[in-house]
Amino acid sequence: MTKLNKTILPALGSGLVGATVLTALHETARQFIDEAPRADILGERAIKKGLKKAKLKVPPKDELYFWTLGGDLLSNALYYSLVGLAKPKHAVLAGATLGLAAGAGAVGLPGPMGLGTAPSSRTTATAAMTVGWYLIGGLATAGAYLLLKRRLR
Repeated sequence: MTKLNKTILPALGSGLVGATVLTALHETARQFIDEAPRADILGERAIKKGLKKAKLKVPPKDELYFWTLGGDLLSNALYYSLVGLAKPKHAVLAGATLGLAAGAGAVGLPGPMGLGTAPSSRTTATAAMTVGWYLIGGLATAGAYLLLKRRLR
């Protein structure tokens, strides 16, 4: 295996693990917790807004939901894969930092972006869950990264 593959594969694989953990948290919690963050709603709004701006047809709601899940998984996996820029001994710090930064962005950016604030920060509990779940995703990414780096030595 080339040196490049030993660097890129653990980063991308661990990013996908973190994104999957984050999405599973969002999707499960929204079924049971009234104040749970609604990343699905933010994603749907973002996709609709982009398609309308590009003068493209917006898919039906059920189809839009799957576009949103796919977009969330892809974008979060690529974002969390930035953990690969850190040395393995700093992976946990990098994962936590990435998670906290993403959580803060998910709380603070939707309003200025015209996507509304309720899905990620309608209550203090909603905002705390948003940040906490992105942090968990970052920590899951770090754990997966360390495991994959060890396996690919």
